[in-house]
Amino acid sequence: MSPPERRGSAGGRETEDDLLVRLFADHYKDLVRLASLLLDDVGSCEEVVQDAFVKMHTLKSQPEPGKEPAYLRSMVMNGARSRMRRRMVRRRVAPEAPAPVDSAESGALERLRNDALIDAVRSLPRRQSEVLTLRYYLDLSEAEIAESLGISRGSVKTHASRGLAALERTLGAPGAAAQEGIA
Repeated sequence: MSPPERRGSAGGRETEDDLLVRLFADHYKDLVRLASLLLDDVGSCEEVVQDAFVKMHTLKSQPEPGKEPAYLRSMVMNGARSRMRRRMVRRRVAPEAPAPVDSAESGALERLRNDALIDAVRSLPRRQSEVLTLRYYLDLSEAEIAESLGISRGSVKTHASRGLAALERTLGAPGAAAQEGIA
């Protein structure tokens, strides 16, 4: 087997490079359309076709004369199938996005807010502190709190109202205690 002829060969025969240029000009668009049957974006189709032409150029033994277009179609179809298989595997094996993690600063700030809230509740008079803790920490009703502390429901309402007002003054934001939920 003789080495393929390159441009500038004597004898007027079509060289390997000339053949490839002619095949590209005659079949490129059709091969891109063929690849588009399997692939969903034009860029990938063009890459598959270009890869087929590069492989055709680097082949050690060329296909039989006249069968080059069929050989290119076969390479394009195989390349498109291969690319689709890789995409399918990537989609099946794609790692799940990790759950968002709070920064260290947000954790520290949350801890400071909780500490400030706990300190503020502890600084309240005993009954107010007890009523708010039972109401917001244990989520007891007014009747349950009254029964637990041995006081009337009206007293529970009074201690809760005064305790929340004191927490608002201490923590600075209106409704902050109710929004934070005691510890």
